Amino acid sequence: MADPQPPAGGTQPPRPGDPVPTGGLDPTQVFSAPPPPPPQSGQTGGRGDDDAIPQDSGPPPPPPGVTATKEMGYDDEDLRVLGEVGNYRFGSITSGLTNENIRVPAHEGATFNEQQFLTLLRGSISLTRDEKWRIIQAVPKLSQFQVDELQKILEEEKRKFGELSPKHLSQLMKLEQKHAEDWKDLQTISVQEGVRSKEQGEAEQIRKQLGLS
Repeated sequence: MADPQPPAGGTQPPRPGDPVPTGGLDPTQVFSAPPPPPPQSGQTGGRGDDDAIPQDSGPPPPPPGVTATKEMGYDDEDLRVLGEVGNYRFGSITSGLTNENIRVPAHEGATFNEQQFLTLLRGSISLTRDEKWRIIQAVPKLSQFQVDELQKILEEEKRKFGELSPKHLSQLMKLEQKHAEDWKDLQTISVQEGVRSKEQGEAEQIRKQLGLS
């Protein structure tokens, strides 16, 4: 998928709750800046240096319930962080959320599993809340290739984060908690939009009945 370019003229792209054009959002409006390349092995992060995770070559965290030891290749920092985060592993926070109330607009240009698509978006900690919303609103105008490529990128991101050594788990947990709250925000906004749309429809029906429209 080609990197979308920032909106022309320096205008800010729409935000959750803003009106969306009939037929979906133009894909060029998804990102306020071009997206970063997929994370490299042992190095990744969200937007900006604050979210960057330094590269390392340690083994990935053991499954929850498995006691890590130095014989398994973990160092003192790994063991310390594992003791702090307990059973947390990357993805365990957003996996506890749902896609309820998040609606994917009708799309004729691509065929895909909508719930799987939303779950991948939900778990991303490189996309911002607004970018996730704009991606969903742009679905009607995405080609099959673009959807497939986006899902591949999100799957690769999930895999790369999961392979980082335990010493990054505290930072990952904080990032994931923030993005989980952002997803809940999108669910709330979606509910509010649904209520507003219903009220507008009912008001229009009343106007028609009264001969006012």
